[in-house]
Amino acid sequence: MKTFPFKRTAGWVLAAGLTLQLASCVSTEREVSSSTVDPRTTYTPPAAGSRVRVGNKTVLNTVSTTHAFSDPNTKDNFILQLRGPRVLTAQAHLIVTSSKGDTLRHEVIPARALLSEKALLDPQASSVRDQEIAILQGMNAFFADAHFMQPAVPASAEQPAEMDTNTWAALREDPTAVGFDYTGAGGAERRITYARKLRKAVVINQ
Repeated sequence: MKTFPFKRTAGWVLAAGLTLQLASCVSTEREVSSSTVDPRTTYTPPAAGSRVRVGNKTVLNTVSTTHAFSDPNTKDNFILQLRGPRVLTAQAHLIVTSSKGDTLRHEVIPARALLSEKALLDPQASSVRDQEIAILQGMNAFFADAHFMQPAVPASAEQPAEMDTNTWAALREDPTAVGFDYTGAGGAERRITYARKLRKAVVINQ
């Protein structure tokens, strides 16, 4: 069964150090970052004693944006937070919360899924340091404007085999639904959107 194509983003920006503070709701936690970024510098993790922790995980980096998603009149919070002992072995938490603080989506993605095809194929990017920088560049580009689209389901799209008819109908009936494209675990291209009729976030695999 065919599904609609997903856009890929080629532009990358240089990674930089971030000063992290958590403040946005995820279940019982609140997570958000405020940061000062110099795009000309190379990312250097903060000293171990100064790093923020969520549970038993160290927060290595956080990027975020706001965008219309579950409600056309307000903007929801999109957060990508890298947690773990080291960049290469860390896990990226994709968290979407409504303007009211409700968690709409919380997905865990291996940090290596953020590597671009160029970084994976380029022999010059084989060192640990270069791969870490590529992952952080991937985080900076994760919420690029080109990854958001409306409508979330084009009129020409065919129903994915794994999606039930009611959910697909709810998405097709809402031309104002916003979709967000990203690479999930295993390198699978995904689109997340919000079915207002069903009051839930829905993930569509390519």
